[in-house]
Amino acid sequence: MAMRFFLILTASVLYGQQVVAPTPEQVGSARGQDVGGYNITNSFETGYRFASIDGDLGKYRSDVNYRNGIRLLGSSLSIDSKDGHGRLFDQVLLNTLGLGNDPYQSANLRVQKNGLYRYDMLWRLDEFYNPGLTISAGLHRMDTRRRLQDHDLTLLPQSRFKIHVGYSRNDQTGPALSSVQEFDARGLAYPVLMDVRREWNEYRLGGEGEFHGFKFNVMRRWEFYKDDPGYPATLTQAGGNSALFSRSEPYHGSSPGWLGNLFTSRKRWGINARITYVSGHRDFALNEFASGINAGVAASRQILVSGNAQRPVTAGDFSINLYPTDRLTIVNNSSVHSTRIDGFSSYTEFNNGLNFGATVNFRYLGIRTVSNATDINYRVTNWIGFFAGYHYSDRAIKTIDGFSFAGPFDDTVYTRGNLLHAGTLGVQIRPMKPLTVRLGGEVGRANHPLTPASERDYHTLNGRVDYRLRKVQLSASYRQVYNVNSPVPYSTFSSHSRDYSANASWSPKDRFSLDASYMKLHLDTVSGLAFFAGVGRPVGQSFSQLYLSNIQAANLSAHLGVTRRVDLYLGYSITKDTGDGRSGAVPVNVSDAVQGLFGSVQTFPLTFQSPLARVSLRITPKIRWNAGWQFYRYREEFGVLGYLQNYRANTGYTSVLWSF
Repeated sequence: MAMRFFLILTASVLYGQQVVAPTPEQVGSARGQDVGGYNITNSFETGYRFASIDGDLGKYRSDVNYRNGIRLLGSSLSIDSKDGHGRLFDQVLLNTLGLGNDPYQSANLRVQKNGLYRYDMLWRLDEFYNPGLTISAGLHRMDTRRRLQDHDLTLLPQSRFKIHVGYSRNDQTGPALSSVQEFDARGLAYPVLMDVRREWNEYRLGGEGEFHGFKFNVMRRWEFYKDDPGYPATLTQAGGNSALFSRSEPYHGSSPGWLGNLFTSRKRWGINARITYVSGHRDFALNEFASGINAGVAASRQILVSGNAQRPVTAGDFSINLYPTDRLTIVNNSSVHSTRIDGFSSYTEFNNGLNFGATVNFRYLGIRTVSNATDINYRVTNWIGFFAGYHYSDRAIKTIDGFSFAGPFDDTVYTRGNLLHAGTLGVQIRPMKPLTVRLGGEVGRANHPLTPASERDYHTLNGRVDYRLRKVQLSASYRQVYNVNSPVPYSTFSSHSRDYSANASWSPKDRFSLDASYMKLHLDTVSGLAFFAGVGRPVGQSFSQLYLSNIQAANLSAHLGVTRRVDLYLGYSITKDTGDGRSGAVPVNVSDAVQGLFGSVQTFPLTFQSPLARVSLRITPKIRWNAGWQFYRYREEFGVLGYLQNYRANTGYTSVLWSF
């Protein structure tokens, strides 16, 4: 839980800053133009982006990826029926972002006719570039395009009974490069080329209705997924040794399912019940062959993996809300989740053709979770209230697999259970109208953690203060998560995170505003490692490692109307991880090679900062000229194997925004 929460907050800090384009400024009042029985308003911003990059281009492309070229930075079109009774439609809304070779493009369309239909379409294109880990010596990278689209049609949208039809598609294509270690896990790595071809399609049909205050909907879904990567046979070399490598890895599946929901809200009570069922099916096969030289001796290796499985998933929850008085709220939620993978799967490996190989067989995996939560909120007076809760979950896991040497299947059954009890308690105080203080905590205990990183003995403490007026808004929060998992023979785990944040917004005038925020995320985890160390050491080794991260992020922005025609925006964002304060990758006074290697990946101090400036000039009531500049600087204090992915980039744009 601590790690999950930490990663979510980290992502929100790193990607919370505003990009310099498109321009959010408005061009006068959008009165539009009348054509027939419709009023049309339109605006678009087109211009030229520029970028100058110095340093690690691959890292820049994975973080930012803005390049040179002409773009339709943004556009907005609205067509509205003046009397609400158009012939074919009553409203058309179209908004676009970044069309024309931006790495992140989107288009959003809505067409509707009152009382008859509503159609919504969302299209997105993302260019994804991953330069791979620095320790791969350039043998891992990916340069793909992902296209996503969603189509939803609602018939009779304003009536008590509606019909929904939908279609979604997600495909990813492009080249990729990976590596394999053939013949010897401690040997050389050989590059493997891959042509990524992944495709996912979903079809939807359902209905929604309302009867005597109850709202219900039913949806039938059909999902189809296929992954048909291309692996051209390659003759590669590494360290003077050559290898012939080929691979085939098709993967197809379908997941038809049902979704149902029932909801009502009354004066003293309300219920919400949902259930989903998905009957998944997968077919897959992998055939990999390699031949070459291992330590001067000819070697060959073939791996065969195949199987098919049914994957039924059922999930349901029932929530009831009770409001006995205006000051008391009671919420009880019960949930059941069941996932099963039932089918045949086998892994077979042949080496040098000396025997029939070794085979591992998989038969069954089942996970069942039952949980219940009760939360009570009681407002004693208008300025103070208390909340408390008790949460319970029971999880059971069962697996069946086996191992054989080309003989009869040897099925072995493994079971594991986990019970979690947790309690919450807190208070909310409002001593004055603009000020709110909320304090709370949670304590949880689990008897058998499923993994070393699962929750066992944990507690959380959190608090938040908000002060809100019309022109000033201030807030601050604190959260601490501490989880200790009991040691097991092969591993141990404990984590401690502390998160601080503060936000301020000030708008003394209509043409001036100031926003600032600060966040600090601290995480330290102790994890156990089990590994094979190599020559000169025992075969099996265990190790406890400490990972430290101290991320601090700050954002400052100001919007100023210099004159009635000129608007200026200034911003600055910085994110810094100070790590554990060491000056080098390897801790001081470490002579053991293995300890030195693990110690070099305990912490990753780095800095990422980005100032920006934008000016917008209103030339006429319908035309604006805009220009902006944004600087990116990424710096690592030390990297894996001494390789630093540092870069500096100047980006910007100039554009014209026109509307009528």
